[in-house]
Amino acid sequence: MLEKQEAVVVAKELASLERLQEKRVAALSAIFEKHKPSPSEPSTNGMGNGVPDHIVEENLDVKAAKSCSEDVKPAENGNADAKPHSELMKLCEEMDAEGLQKFISDNRKNLSSIREEIPIVLRSASNPFTLVLDSLKDFYSGEILGLDGKKDGNLLGLRRTCLMLMESLGQLLADSVLGSLSDNQMLTLEIRERARAIATGWKPKLDDLDIDASSGNSLEAHAFLQLLATFGIASEFDQDEICKLIPAVTRRRQAVDLCRSLGLSHKMPGVIEVLLNSGRQIEAVNLAYAFELTEQYAPVPLLKAYLKEARKVSQIKAGNTSPSAQNETNERELSALKAIIKCIEEHKLKDHYPIDPLQKRILLLEKAKADKRRAAEAAKPQSKRPRANGTTYAPRVTSIPDKSFYRAPLERYPYPYDRQYVYPAETHPPPTLMGSAPYTISPTHTTYYGNGYRVQYQATYLH
Repeated sequence: MLEKQEAVVVAKELASLERLQEKRVAALSAIFEKHKPSPSEPSTNGMGNGVPDHIVEENLDVKAAKSCSEDVKPAENGNADAKPHSELMKLCEEMDAEGLQKFISDNRKNLSSIREEIPIVLRSASNPFTLVLDSLKDFYSGEILGLDGKKDGNLLGLRRTCLMLMESLGQLLADSVLGSLSDNQMLTLEIRERARAIATGWKPKLDDLDIDASSGNSLEAHAFLQLLATFGIASEFDQDEICKLIPAVTRRRQAVDLCRSLGLSHKMPGVIEVLLNSGRQIEAVNLAYAFELTEQYAPVPLLKAYLKEARKVSQIKAGNTSPSAQNETNERELSALKAIIKCIEEHKLKDHYPIDPLQKRILLLEKAKADKRRAAEAAKPQSKRPRANGTTYAPRVTSIPDKSFYRAPLERYPYPYDRQYVYPAETHPPPTLMGSAPYTISPTHTTYYGNGYRVQYQATYLH
């Protein structure tokens, strides 16, 4: 029924549009007939107005070009953000390394856009390599860990900025093949020697680096390797010593490019063996795919071995029944499962290693984790919630004494009578022993005030 009604409505609308179009055509025809020039009238398309046809066409072309340029201007303004920042450009032109460091540190929120601009603005420096080397002087100006065990945020930010500048300089060096740098801006032997001196000073600080503690994410090792790659001084150092630092950066996205830039591709089997012996099969699989070593190091068995090792450690720690130990056990297995699933998806191994059982296990562990959290919250004593006005519930405090079961006099009349001044009662002399008149006052005689009101005394309380 509804479909029929809709069809009728559509048909009516189409018919109405057709009638409207016919009326428009008729009106336009009438207008054209009315303004149609007669054969006797001179033509105004040519020289009738004193302007040649080709001039009119040129004017139209100029107008069209202007309109096109006006249309392009907003688009160009819209891409104004793509141009390098003027402040960055100025700092590079002035070779102000400290100012460049400060500008990047103060604009951490826009770091992604700054990272794209740095390779461009470095071209404006008289020598970008010298500028970057100047920015490295405070890299080891202090200890990253304070006395309280917390990392120094300012020093950590400075080191990250130094690393970003070296990466941008490496990108600029790769683009210089196309002639984007002048002869004065190229990497010279003098600059290489200065970079080698800096790297020689950094190397002893990395000799005591704990590779396992860094978990493949060492900023200091990455900066050292990037310094060697950017300034082309890797040949000044022993390759075996350099390879020892590779496991400290394998979790960083630039690790593969660094190894290739340093000429360490042939050393990767040894690096993978180090990772496997450390129980870091995920990183070993990533390197095996990056350097085409999957035939020598099959990914699926390595991933299964990683999961088995994680569960073995969890079972060992399961003997400790403390809540913190149980939570640590679950978190370790959860992290292992999620890392394996991510590796399977990145390298498209679903056909060889299904992820459904892994996902079910994750759901089970997360449910157990949530149940333990709820049980812990239920075991905690419930604190009284504050009121809406910010106050808390408290016992009611009053000025009434504990024994308030009898009525107290009103404050306005603290006495049982309306005035606090009382006239004394009449005094009667004692009777004389001999010849005295008998005592004639009635026993029921009561005392009166001077105004004639009788004195009323409060009855005795019974306790």
